[in-house]
Amino acid sequence: MATPSSRGAQPSSERGRAHPSVHRGAGSKATVTRDDALSESLEARANRLVALAKTRKRPLILTHDNPDPDSVAAALALAQIFEEKAGLKAAIAYGGIIGRTENRALLKVLKLPIVPISRIDFDEFDLFCLVDTQPQMGNHSLPPDHPANVILDHHPERTGSRDAEIAEVGGDYGATSTIAALYLRTLGIVPTREVATALFYGIKADTRDLGRETEDVDVQAYLWLFPQADKEALALIEHPKLPAEYFRLYHTAIEKGRVHGNAVMADLGDIYSPDMVAEVAERHLFLEGIKWSLAYAIYEDNLFLSLRTNDKRMNAGRLIREVVEELGGSAGGHGQMAGARIPVQKLGKAQREEFKSGLVRRFCEEWGVAGKPGIPLLAYDPRAD
Repeated sequence: MATPSSRGAQPSSERGRAHPSVHRGAGSKATVTRDDALSESLEARANRLVALAKTRKRPLILTHDNPDPDSVAAALALAQIFEEKAGLKAAIAYGGIIGRTENRALLKVLKLPIVPISRIDFDEFDLFCLVDTQPQMGNHSLPPDHPANVILDHHPERTGSRDAEIAEVGGDYGATSTIAALYLRTLGIVPTREVATALFYGIKADTRDLGRETEDVDVQAYLWLFPQADKEALALIEHPKLPAEYFRLYHTAIEKGRVHGNAVMADLGDIYSPDMVAEVAERHLFLEGIKWSLAYAIYEDNLFLSLRTNDKRMNAGRLIREVVEELGGSAGGHGQMAGARIPVQKLGKAQREEFKSGLVRRFCEEWGVAGKPGIPLLAYDPRAD
């Protein structure tokens, strides 16, 4: 295992993999073609990131909307790279809200300098970065007239990412925090205690304790970060006090949950935080006999969906995109986890209920359980005929 200060060592996870890292922007002295970028080493890509930053004055790093720990942590690491290697103080911002209790605890316990997008004047910045999201995903708040220069994301590549100067996207990573940790190591940067703690938790949360869609490189990053992480802070983040709304929402999730064959769905109604659809979908996947879990709810005139599967042969990201994008929504994800958002501000209450019923039928068709009646979750018995 390399030490935190090691430089230039090629991580074993590279294995000749092609990473779509593209450099075409203004301010660079030379243009790197896409074919050249695909053959680059991680060290070369990290050094190009630093070189690009040195041509700019003020970076803005955006997480995806309603950010999770993985997105927040990767943003923090990128900010540390800019500060230590280019002398730049980056701003980190997010759209939406930070609603899930653990995510709020992450910011509070580590005192992280992250602000809502409403406090950002885009004209003050000349280097725009996206982490844990990409152009065309529809889940970030970067305006179209300020295209991303830098993108770090472990989700499958979107074509819009090819226009960025630096695009470290896709690849064999279970978390964007893993990518950020590799960049720190490659550049010889020792993460601050706060950054190390956030990255460790980001990997832990996104890979479900290294048990979901995990590669060797995720394990390496996890083990590198663990000694540097603040264990007391991690305990406070992972086990926060929960608001009363949390328990009321879970009551709704259990009461309204329906099982269709090997799939469970939960309509959460109107919710106080869009983060909760992911938490409920995750929790319901533990139900015996279940391969698919879908939770959905309304928040501020948008229908949020979260999809999970424990079948490694399936692709939740592809499925949710096929269903949602034809309805005017935006979606993202990968093998076993995905999410989506569909605007419903033009629909009345009755129309929204009809729309949600149509979505349920559509997913049931995709899962091959269209003829299976919905059984109330509380009446479900996987051993019954």
